[in-house]
Amino acid sequence: MKKGIKILFIGDVVGPLGSAVFQKHISAIKAKHEIDGVILNGENSASDGKGITPRKVNFFKHNGVDVITSGNHIWAKKDIYNYLVHNKDLLRPANFPSMCPGVGVTTFSAAGKTIGIINLQGRVFMHQHLDCPFKTAESILTYLKTKTNVIFIDFHAETTSEKIALGHFLDGQVTGIVGTHTHVQTADERILPHGTGFITDLGMCGAINSMIGMKIEPIVNNFVTQMPHKFMVETSPPAQLCGAIIEADPDTGNALSIERIKIIDDTVQFNSDHTDA
Repeated sequence: MKKGIKILFIGDVVGPLGSAVFQKHISAIKAKHEIDGVILNGENSASDGKGITPRKVNFFKHNGVDVITSGNHIWAKKDIYNYLVHNKDLLRPANFPSMCPGVGVTTFSAAGKTIGIINLQGRVFMHQHLDCPFKTAESILTYLKTKTNVIFIDFHAETTSEKIALGHFLDGQVTGIVGTHTHVQTADERILPHGTGFITDLGMCGAINSMIGMKIEPIVNNFVTQMPHKFMVETSPPAQLCGAIIEADPDTGNALSIERIKIIDDTVQFNSDHTDA
C-alpha cells in the first residue's frame, strides 16, 4: 500500500533504442506503481549516444518526465547550451564551474509537495577538474532545505566507492541518492542507517547485447589493439529499461522504501520520434 510520495528514477537513456523502450513502458510503470514524479538521466539520449538535444528534452517531457539529469556528456551537443540557460527542467552537474550554462539543482511539484533534485558529478576517473561534489552538496542543501525536506541526488560517477561514500556522507540529510554513468544496474538498493534511500547505479535504457549501449565490436577491438575505433550506438533489440523507485515520507523527508526495476523487451522498435532529426 502506498504511504508516501513515489518518485521513479530512470537510468541513462542511450540513443534511439533507449528512448523507444522508455516510451513504450513508462505509462504502464507509472500506473502500476502509482508514481508521482519521474526523474530521468538523458545525457546519452542523442542519436549517437553522446549528449542531449532540445528535441529530446521535449520528447521526455511529453512522455511524463519532470526533470532530466545529465553528466559528463552534457556539453556534447552545442544546441543544448541555450536551452540550459533558459530552462531548469534539464540539469547539468552542480559542481561544474558557475559560469557554465544551466543549473545543477531545481524543484518540481509532485503529489502537491515540492521535490528537490540535485545533479552532481564524481571526480574519480572522470577526467574533468570539478569542484568537490561532497562540499557542493553541503552548500546547496543549506538553502534547498528551506524549500523542501524531500530531496534527491543523481550522482553521475565512475566508481562505486565514491558513490557509496557520498551516500554515507549525506545519509539522513537527503531522501535518496541514485548513481548513474556506468550503465550497469547494481543490486545494492537499500535504506541507509539514517533514512536515505540509496542505489550505486540505476543501470540504463538501451540494447542488452551491447557494451553499455554501444556496438560491441569496436569497443572490444579498442581493448585488444589499443587503437582508436569509432563507437556507435547499438539499435537492435532486445532492450532493457532500468531504474528504481523511492517512496518518500513527505513529513520527515526520509525514504520509506526503495525498489529496483528492470524490464526486458525483445520486440521494441524505434522510429523518427526517438531520433534527433
